[in-house]
Amino acid sequence: MSKSGKTVLIVDDEAPIREMIAVALEMAGYECLEAANAQEAHSHVVDHKPDMILLDWMLPGTSGVEFARRLKREDLTAELPIIMLTAKGEEDNKVQGLEAGADDYITKPFSPRELVARLKAVLRRTTPQGIEEPIEVGGLILDPVCHRVTSFEAPIDIGPTEYRLLQFFMTHQERAYSRAQLLDQVWGGNVYVEERTVDVHIRRLRKALGQAHEHLIQTVRGTGYRFSTKAS
Repeated sequence: MSKSGKTVLIVDDEAPIREMIAVALEMAGYECLEAANAQEAHSHVVDHKPDMILLDWMLPGTSGVEFARRLKREDLTAELPIIMLTAKGEEDNKVQGLEAGADDYITKPFSPRELVARLKAVLRRTTPQGIEEPIEVGGLILDPVCHRVTSFEAPIDIGPTEYRLLQFFMTHQERAYSRAQLLDQVWGGNVYVEERTVDVHIRRLRKALGQAHEHLIQTVRGTGYRFSTKAS
């Protein structure tokens, strides 16, 4: 099996679960690191700089959600993709995980095949391909080469999924897209993500853009969202 060149950090306090995940990912060509708690995980993040974290919601000591928030607050790890692993199926907990900065969540029990599919989808959308020329709209600039967004030359702190969403919007202006269309275009087809996830990321994108540019992301009642410089 060819190596993907990507390293995944598996954070779960149950060794059999870590082993099961590691076997599935290694068969799919990924390198794996393992940690039983947030402290161990943070050491791995600093020392090995993984490309992705699979993070259990329930950890001893610092919870997975709190650890995700901490990673998103630190400059070096703010864009590190995170998938939350949770035995909690309730909608509020899933949204709470997304609000903490996770890019996706997967509820136990899950099949190794589903996990690999989700992981590939998150990695694909957090390392976007395509246009290379910077795009500017009213002082908002997205530079795909530097992977940077600025507002009137000041950098904007933006997560990887919000970046992908903004890149799609800025290259497809003035047209309304449904949540399903956005999931397909930004998250990729065959991804197990609920439509409500789009709303969470739209809210985070607006917050990141701030007062100067949040109005560009418009809600279209009964349809979804559009990026427009015109008043809604």
